[in-house]
Amino acid sequence: MGEESCTVSGIVDNIVFRNDKNGYTVLNVDDGSDYICAVGIMPELDVGDEVNLTGVVKEHPSYGEQLSVTAYERCAPSTEEAILKYLSSRAIKGIGPSMARKLVSLFGDKTLDIMENNPEELAKVKGISEEKAKELSEQVRKTFGFRELLIYLTKFDIRPEEAVKIWQKLGTQAQKQIEINPYILCEEGIQLSFERADEIAAKLDGTVEDSLRIRAALVHILKHNAYNGYTCLPRFKLSETCARFVSCSVEDVETVITSMINEAALCSEVRQSDEMEFIFVPLFHQAETYAASRIGMLLKFPPQKTENIDSRIAEIEREQGITYAELQKTAIHMALDKGLLILTGGPGTGKTTTLKAIIRILKENGETVYLAAPTGRAAQRMSEVTGCEAKTIHRLLEAEMADDERSVFRRNEQNPLACTALVLDEVSMIDALLLDSIMRAFPLGCRLILVGDSDQLPSVGAGNVLGDMISSGVIPTVALNEVFRQSMQSLIIENAHKINKGEMPIIGRTDSDFFFLERKNEQDALQLVVDLCEKRLPKAYGYSLMTDIQVLAPSKIGALGTASVNKRLQAAVNPPDEKKFELIINDRTLREGDKVMQMKNNYNIPWSKTDGTMGEGVFNGDIGVLSEVNKHRREVTVIFDDKYAKYTYDDAVELDLAYCTTIHKSQGNEFEAVILPLWRVPSKLVYRNLLYTGVTRAKKLLIAVGDPRELEKMVENNKRTLRYTMLDDLLKRTEDFI
Repeated sequence: MGEESCTVSGIVDNIVFRNDKNGYTVLNVDDGSDYICAVGIMPELDVGDEVNLTGVVKEHPSYGEQLSVTAYERCAPSTEEAILKYLSSRAIKGIGPSMARKLVSLFGDKTLDIMENNPEELAKVKGISEEKAKELSEQVRKTFGFRELLIYLTKFDIRPEEAVKIWQKLGTQAQKQIEINPYILCEEGIQLSFERADEIAAKLDGTVEDSLRIRAALVHILKHNAYNGYTCLPRFKLSETCARFVSCSVEDVETVITSMINEAALCSEVRQSDEMEFIFVPLFHQAETYAASRIGMLLKFPPQKTENIDSRIAEIEREQGITYAELQKTAIHMALDKGLLILTGGPGTGKTTTLKAIIRILKENGETVYLAAPTGRAAQRMSEVTGCEAKTIHRLLEAEMADDERSVFRRNEQNPLACTALVLDEVSMIDALLLDSIMRAFPLGCRLILVGDSDQLPSVGAGNVLGDMISSGVIPTVALNEVFRQSMQSLIIENAHKINKGEMPIIGRTDSDFFFLERKNEQDALQLVVDLCEKRLPKAYGYSLMTDIQVLAPSKIGALGTASVNKRLQAAVNPPDEKKFELIINDRTLREGDKVMQMKNNYNIPWSKTDGTMGEGVFNGDIGVLSEVNKHRREVTVIFDDKYAKYTYDDAVELDLAYCTTIHKSQGNEFEAVILPLWRVPSKLVYRNLLYTGVTRAKKLLIAVGDPRELEKMVENNKRTLRYTMLDDLLKRTEDFI
């Protein structure tokens, strides 16, 4: 049947399902002649409520007709029968069927009014003390207060699911607090944007204090810049930016900053090298200061040194028929002597060989060695090259989702990791908050070996962890720089090092693993990318687009950006088919058989393996194949390597097509073949280490497509993205007590 808009009035008969986090509810309404199933955001409706529901009638494939609710009005039960049913449903804590009958028999249809406004009358009922009467009255006010709040918030275009968060955080005082300070809606737990809070402020009858607006603007600016990688901002920049943003004087902003620092609503640190003051939100200040202090303690109290290192190295060399370079031996010594090492270097410089020797000696000494990396693919590769089990850092720390959708970890100061040596790979991907969590779970006396390529892109999240740790100069660091002869047979590796040194890569050869295919216009370049994925590479090398080939674009936008390329590749390799179900999410179509990527960490998605192993959690950057869209169960199945993950339709919004991803999103992954489209790259993305990161994702074949001038511009620009952080300075201060 066609969709039909209508309004239904009746009494809530029962609650079938409710998600307490977002208020999504399935309930049945008795309209006097029939029972109607209604679904939607209806967080505070309870059995016995009289309601007016407005929505669209839809036909569910399994459950039949349902009213998809777009708006609702809750009326307090008005008849004795409705009030009795409502109270008997235990909607009010402390009142069951027996007490409900007593109250209604005494107060009739005035029962709820008396409970809300004259609680002293309730004490006349046997079994209700004066204290309990007050508690019951407060519950009734809370229960019916949400309706008033919802009506109040409607004029500000606040959605029901947002109203749920506001009610959960502010309760019965919500309206009063919003009228005094609408910017409270920007705070943790609600997190409306500053712009929306500004719009609400403009609609209020009263005047909001300027200082409240400035406070919110300061936090907004700091959080916005965190998305660009900054953990903090220079005070003068923050003041000037905020003054322009809210059209006030710098002096007014400075006054508010000082006040917020005094209240610990903001944090301040002064850089020792130039005495510049930096301002943080507390979250990032805590992360960088804690991590620095724990690393300082590790430097001051290192684990016990390992004996006979040289003879152990010589034994491995004889056994495996290899000779370690001097820098490799130095790295092994540092890891075993000092208990803390940063091992860095480009492809082919022997990081893996060095790391394997360190792990072997540690294990032979009876050490418990844990290995981890930021992504699933990186952890899998770490396992393959070392021969030891490696986990994602989130899995190692036993991540779970908090109520505010942040990750929390079971492993922490009270429950540290049970290892004596921790090896972390792809450390360039670790941001300030993740480093903080790692160090909180890091046990006393444990060794820490950090491995990464300092020339790759920094983390997507705020911070410059690997760069800051190296530049601080306080952490033992070995930068391997000798490319071994066998690795130089790869033009990918040779060109990666050329790019890193600011030299143009070799692009004229046709007998190696690095190719540049020039095209004169973007449409020809796009068509070539499609042909390579669909026909040429599968035919020539037996590669599959689903498992071996990955297109990596510098940008999301443009004809050769991820959005455009994904659309074309989907149409070419997985076109619409009446036998394949599909799902439309935010204007993009996901179809059975599509290559997809998880776009954020989600610790609640269940998965299973064919061997019966079960678990939960899919992580940002995981790539898989959408195997099934089950419209009856409103469920999606994605295969990630050997895991079958089950998504609800709501969770599936976190999936996107992955035939083409950004270079940023590819960090921590390696692919048999990488196709790199380079055509009119946005100026802010024309820089060397972005190109270097993209090239080093390729294991056996790299094909760049487009305009060689773009390649040249990227090689020439060695201006790294500036990130304001303080980990470098905070680590240097640890020398004062080492």
